[in-house]
Amino acid sequence: MSAAATLDRVTMRFRGTTALADVSAVLQADTITGLLGRNGAGKTTLMQLLTGHRVPTSGRVEVLGERPYENDRVLSRLCFIKEGQRYPDHFRVRDAVDVAATLYPDWDRDLAEQLLTDFDLPAKRPIKKLSRGMTSAVGVVIGLASRAPVTLFDEPYLGLDAVARQLFYDRLLADYAEHPRTVVLSTHLIEEISDLLEHVLLIDRGRVLLDADAESLRATALTVSGPATTVATFGAVHRVLRTESMAGQARAIVQVGSATDRQVAGDLGLTVEPTSIQQLVVALSRAAEAGPTLTPSTDLEEVSR
Repeated sequence: MSAAATLDRVTMRFRGTTALADVSAVLQADTITGLLGRNGAGKTTLMQLLTGHRVPTSGRVEVLGERPYENDRVLSRLCFIKEGQRYPDHFRVRDAVDVAATLYPDWDRDLAEQLLTDFDLPAKRPIKKLSRGMTSAVGVVIGLASRAPVTLFDEPYLGLDAVARQLFYDRLLADYAEHPRTVVLSTHLIEEISDLLEHVLLIDRGRVLLDADAESLRATALTVSGPATTVATFGAVHRVLRTESMAGQARAIVQVGSATDRQVAGDLGLTVEPTSIQQLVVALSRAAEAGPTLTPSTDLEEVSR
């Protein structure tokens, strides 16, 4: 699988504050990647670097094989929909869509019109008079209809209600299936988008904690519960990410190495549950906060110590 974008030992500093520190990652082409992490983790900075809005303090950023900064060949093939997207004060919904159609070579007008209907957007209403949710929906329409080879959504659906968010997920997945492209979703709503994700990039305090294929990631951790002594016995030969205990009972998230580990836990009398991507992200983020900053190659091992 080819790379749509790469970051090689990228550091970004702002007046003494390090937003990203020695970040290396690869965004695979034609893949939906979840860019996850808490507020202030560095997600938006990373997306600004990928879209040529900033130049790294050090390191190298490449998108579609070239550096994106002031590079029209690359920028014409990118679509970046960000939180709080701003439009000229006089723009109506129709104006925003019409201008977007001139910017993106792969623009699909039929899809844009269908999405305007789906989200019940009033084409002639000024954007500044829209609700927050409707303004977010305008960004979703542009991001999907652009069909840009690299499309990045930075929390674009804030303000959308649950029904509208599900509509976005459904339309994204359906159009992606017919027209594959590289999609990056930066969000706090991990549980909602987990089924969409093919890859996960977790950022915490400017460093990469996790960079993994989503399908294999789901199989790397189990949640086990039962008597505290039995959980401790199972955890002693595994990498423990998080443990909670009360009144002699315990519940732990552990990294497992093979399918037989689930059977071993069951044979010990433990209750075994799958660990969701959200649970795993939370466990890793809390562990990073409690201990030393982790690296992709050592995070699970360090958490268990």
